[in-house]
Amino acid sequence: MDEATFLKTYDKRKFDTPLISVDSTLFTYHDHQLKVLLVKRSNHPDLDLWGLPGGFIDMQQDKSIRDTVLRKLEEKTKVIPPYVEQLQCVGDANRDKRGWSVTVCFSALIAHQDCEVGIADVSDAAWVAVDTLKDQTLAFDHQAIITVALERLRQKALYSIVPAYALPEQFTLPELQQLHEVLIGKTIQKKSFRRRIEQAELLEDTGEKRYEGGRPAALYKMKEASGEYTFVRNLEG
Repeated sequence: MDEATFLKTYDKRKFDTPLISVDSTLFTYHDHQLKVLLVKRSNHPDLDLWGLPGGFIDMQQDKSIRDTVLRKLEEKTKVIPPYVEQLQCVGDANRDKRGWSVTVCFSALIAHQDCEVGIADVSDAAWVAVDTLKDQTLAFDHQAIITVALERLRQKALYSIVPAYALPEQFTLPELQQLHEVLIGKTIQKKSFRRRIEQAELLEDTGEKRYEGGRPAALYKMKEASGEYTFVRNLEG
């Protein structure tokens, strides 16, 4: 039998297959807090519990798992996040009451103002401060997934400016430093932080300023490849 004949007669229903879905941990930075997007489940299992935006792969629409992720995030935010990366894949017989389940987890970042209007129009979606999650019961194993995503983002805050994707397109250096400090959980020396950022030439001065407390602060934006840059030493060092 040649391969063409084999593929034509192959019956994939002979083998049990798990439920396969995607789940995305979408972060933003707003009101000096790191927040994650949660959606309220409208169906069983875990009806009325809050969890991560996600869903099953649509084999008619989606050409890849990433397509599924972007489609599901756009449904909830009305926009495509500028930063999306695969986080991990988890699966077992107990995470979903419907049966053996596998989910491919992604982490994403977006500026609050870019999707504020879109999310406001979605009744079952809300930004929740990550510091309050310990007091909530989330759907499935989403609490654990958020924990992993948060730790990954914290690590990136140490050696890159990837967290800047959670800020508006134009931001001040104090805003960027504050976000890194929130993630790292400690104060960063101001002069050292600015020197490291400037020496790496990761930002572009827009020529515009914002007045904060009566003092003008220069507005910057990320250069195209800035998110790929990694510092030799951690920013806290």
